[in-house]
Amino acid sequence: MKEYLSSVEEVLQEQNTSPEGLSSQEAARRLEQHGPNKLKEGKKVSLLRKFLEELADPMIIILLAAAAVSGITAFIEGESFADVIIILIVVIINAVLGVFQESKAEAAIAALQEIAAATSKVMRDGKMVTLKSEELVPGDVVILEAGDAVPADGRIIESASMKIEEAALTGESVPVNKLVKTLNLDGEKDIPLGDRKNMMYMGSTVVYGRGRAVITGTGMSTEMGKIAAALSEAKEEETPLQKKLTQLSKILTVLVVGICIVIFAVGLIRANLSPEGITGDTILSTFMGAV
Repeated sequence: MKEYLSSVEEVLQEQNTSPEGLSSQEAARRLEQHGPNKLKEGKKVSLLRKFLEELADPMIIILLAAAAVSGITAFIEGESFADVIIILIVVIINAVLGVFQESKAEAAIAALQEIAAATSKVMRDGKMVTLKSEELVPGDVVILEAGDAVPADGRIIESASMKIEEAALTGESVPVNKLVKTLNLDGEKDIPLGDRKNMMYMGSTVVYGRGRAVITGTGMSTEMGKIAAALSEAKEEETPLQKKLTQLSKILTVLVVGICIVIFAVGLIRANLSPEGITGDTILSTFMGAV
């Protein structure tokens, strides 16, 4: 049902409620049916797992292998571990930056959850009470005043010069004058979110006036919930630049391994042609040169 195209009476009838709100028993039943009015958290991946996933890149593996070989040879020959330390610092910085980038989506969802109102004034059993916003259910009638955060999506049923800022949803910084009258399509297929002046949405804020609204959607059923769901379920796709860099990384990996093999083989051939021939020290020094 598109509540903004329906009259107040039709919306109240659809939600099986009245301007006096729900009874405590009915609200408890609906809360069990619809769940709490809060955004669900996506599956969180531990920082350790994210860090290890960053180390799975082919170029990183090559760098780690080089660091390991350098460390072993430096220990055997009693030389400085400078090469090992430099390689590990580069690898760690790269992994940390990767983890930071991947954490942006989780941070966005957390920010959306913080926008939600903590408490709300609600009509229950014909009286106004203050409840935690997560206890709201479809059919509840909430009272809104200037400064209140909108706790859920709803249809405006009373407005006294009420203005709501909906920048979090629409990007429009100018507050919207809220109306009670039913909207018309006027030949359009639908009415854009920012033009639904008889609706309120979770994440917005009342900046002027007062009013009442009947809740039509809570939790993940709200417009804010749809955004949160899209963020948590979105598959990370590579940009054209990232795809090119991935191809370059694969090419460099093949070239690096190939060059190492060639250098090592040529070094052994030259050593074999020398008077001393191939010795253990020669193999080790040639191998380190290739690495």
